[in-house]
Amino acid sequence: MTRQDLIEHIHIKGSFLCVGLDPVKEKIPPHLMAHEDWILQFNMAIIDAVAPYCVAFKPNTAFYEAYGSWGWEQLEQSVAYIKAHHPHHFIIADAKRGDIGNTSSMYAQAFFDRMDVDAITVAPYMGEDSIRPFLEFEGKWVIVLALTSNKGAKDFQYHGAEPLYKEVIKKVGQWGDSNSLMFVAGATKAEQLNELREVAKDHFLLVPGVGAQGGSLEEVYKQSCLKQDIGLLVNSSRGIIYAGKGENFSERAGHEAMELNKVMTRLIRESV
Repeated sequence: MTRQDLIEHIHIKGSFLCVGLDPVKEKIPPHLMAHEDWILQFNMAIIDAVAPYCVAFKPNTAFYEAYGSWGWEQLEQSVAYIKAHHPHHFIIADAKRGDIGNTSSMYAQAFFDRMDVDAITVAPYMGEDSIRPFLEFEGKWVIVLALTSNKGAKDFQYHGAEPLYKEVIKKVGQWGDSNSLMFVAGATKAEQLNELREVAKDHFLLVPGVGAQGGSLEEVYKQSCLKQDIGLLVNSSRGIIYAGKGENFSERAGHEAMELNKVMTRLIRESV
């Protein structure tokens, strides 16, 4: 998916919502557990319910890898379902890969060639040769961890005369452009997103942490929006997919996504 395609989809939907698909067995509605493919059944129901209100989906691969080869099959089938039934949605594999060059090349083939997702999250710690192979796939996106929303972010990301997360953005920004590179920017750090935006310039930001982790959608938009291009994908996972626990779980998920969509539409209309 091109940058322009993504921007157009955002404006058509009036939404920059990304929904995380992170299945946890203990939280799956009991009636679905009768199905051998309960992850796929859960995901399909969620996907169909929230698709009218979001522009992207982000399955976190750990929630599938935990179940071995069966879990990986459920992930592949979930991605295939999105592509078949909601082909205009942006798909992010939240895999946080990053290794020496030849290993990264294999990771890139696995996600971009075999699974055919639009983007993958990567960790930049090992430097350029660990990220470069992901950038060699035309039409695909690399989303680099910069400022994360977890408690341990302070252990490394703020160190240095200039915070390390800014150094990461500046350096990685030399390896690709805004048509292929995004950065992760934690929503619980909304007061710093303005500074981060100054460094990231016209790159899209993937912003986790809205909802269950306490991030403010309005503050995120105010601090980091790119006006006409928007330049944001704001992710919500638990707050949407586990909004309901019974047989109406997908309806509840759709309602939560719709409520976020309403706020996003208003913010877009007020600013562009």
